[in-house]
Amino acid sequence: MLKQYVDRRILDVIPSEVGPRHFSYRGGVVHSIRAPGTHSFVSEHHFFAVMLAPSPGITARLGSDKFQTYDAPLGMIVVNPANWDSQVRWQSTRENICVGIPTASMLDLAAQEFDLADVALQPPAFGTVDQRALRIAREMKAELQRPGGANELVVDSLVTLFGAHVLRTYGVSGRRTAGPRGGLTPAKAKLVRDFLHEHFSRKLSIRELAALTGLSPVHFIRAFKETFGMPPYRYLIEVRLAAAETFLIKGELAIAEIAYLAGFSNQSHLTATMKKYRYTTPARVGR
Repeated sequence: MLKQYVDRRILDVIPSEVGPRHFSYRGGVVHSIRAPGTHSFVSEHHFFAVMLAPSPGITARLGSDKFQTYDAPLGMIVVNPANWDSQVRWQSTRENICVGIPTASMLDLAAQEFDLADVALQPPAFGTVDQRALRIAREMKAELQRPGGANELVVDSLVTLFGAHVLRTYGVSGRRTAGPRGGLTPAKAKLVRDFLHEHFSRKLSIRELAALTGLSPVHFIRAFKETFGMPPYRYLIEVRLAAAETFLIKGELAIAEIAYLAGFSNQSHLTATMKKYRYTTPARVGR
């Protein structure tokens, strides 16, 4: 059974000082910038890396004793299946997004999206550029750099989409499925909307929201956006901001307390979000 929240130790194989990281219900993400060096590890979880800038002069091996030397282009993807050992040496500063997804989480996604009982990944050749993975990686980087901290539902959505893409593209037994099209039915839309308005102050996952509708996570994200005109995380932000504004107008609580009650990590997070989406600040709303 998939845990409600990923074990933060999943990213322990990546040094903490390389860049910001965030954990979702589906996995963990790191924006990594590293000076020339070496790295080797074996993990019980699936790991992936997407190059955010070219990096010439890399020597690496993955699951074998044979090293290969190559120039890594922008958008190159590395697929490191669980329990495969890897070693890499690089001669210039390397910037990438690293994604770690537990085996149980990947199995859950494979079952829901592709009706597969097992996960078998086939790593592509070194130097393979994956434009879809690059687009998701850039969105991950932007979210990790967001003032006030990353939004947990955004990261969870991106990790879910990334995992499904990897399964579809590099899964040995994976198969493309179109899945249901169109938006949510009125009854399911109301169910999800009511749930978000009732539970907006706590951490939520795409898997939990999708389960309400009986859809797979990826199909839920698409159907939700078609129904509400925005992705789930954006809708949740609107609900949280509306709650915060109500508290601020009443003027009975401190801004820090309002931020907590409305589901924001802290006062700075609320302020940054309100500036971005409302072009104002909590102090001005509460006047």
